[in-house]
Amino acid sequence: MLLYRMQGLALRALLLLVSILPLPARRRVLGAVTEWTVRLSPLRRRAQENLARVWPDMPPQRRRTLMHDAARNIGRTLTGIWFNAEFAKEVRDLDPEGPGLDALRAARAAGKGAIIVSGHFGQWEAIRHILKREGMETGAIYRPNNNPYYEPIFRAGIEQGGAPIIPKGRAGNRDMLRHLRSGGFMALLPDQHVRQGVWLDFLGHPARTSLAAAELALRYGAPLVPAFAPEEADGRLRVVIEAPIPPSDPETMMRDFNERLGSWVTRYPSQWHWLHRRWKIKRDKVAKAT
Repeated sequence: MLLYRMQGLALRALLLLVSILPLPARRRVLGAVTEWTVRLSPLRRRAQENLARVWPDMPPQRRRTLMHDAARNIGRTLTGIWFNAEFAKEVRDLDPEGPGLDALRAARAAGKGAIIVSGHFGQWEAIRHILKREGMETGAIYRPNNNPYYEPIFRAGIEQGGAPIIPKGRAGNRDMLRHLRSGGFMALLPDQHVRQGVWLDFLGHPARTSLAAAELALRYGAPLVPAFAPEEADGRLRVVIEAPIPPSDPETMMRDFNERLGSWVTRYPSQWHWLHRRWKIKRDKVAKAT
């Protein structure tokens, strides 16, 4: 608990210190902090293992560079969450791309809920800001942080993007179901390992994937709409709201989502969160899982 307290105090001090800077400068500073945190921690090995799994033929130096870029981008993304009110102002004039926005508007006009699925990729919080601006406020479900001193910092940030903010768990699931039944919109990030998930391909390897987003969409007749927010090399941010995933069965629908996210990660590899244990599978079980 003492370690958690020290981490919370250190982060608050850091955020207070950088708050005097413009938001782009904060991203650079906090990006550098996260990059060196990963360089000096066991997270470095996890990211390297993930990259080697997906791209075994990539030269080691290229993987190290990619890992450092990804770690820096995590800090850039977290900056948008920690300073989410200012981030909202920064993206308020951003025009979304893709056919999914019309599908969401149709769902709202019909009084239906909708499920927006994305990943820990790019500046994903921009998606909810754009939807909120368009009159389609979107809540989110999240896993409360283990550090009770960090939790209020993170939660205060994501609350800026839209309501309700619902913690994972049985009570949270009931709240989410009520919200969807009433025609509400929810954003989910189903790109992490889930023990109860099914084995579906992601970036060429089997990964346990939650079917919950597709199951909810089918249960409530809600569109399941993938959306992504990549940053271009020149710093330009895009929000791409793709066509809804066609309703079929949960596994087929989530396989479609994995393929769509995977295509974005392949195009912008440094913008995905490689620090997750996405592939929790022993080498001798890979053949069985496929």
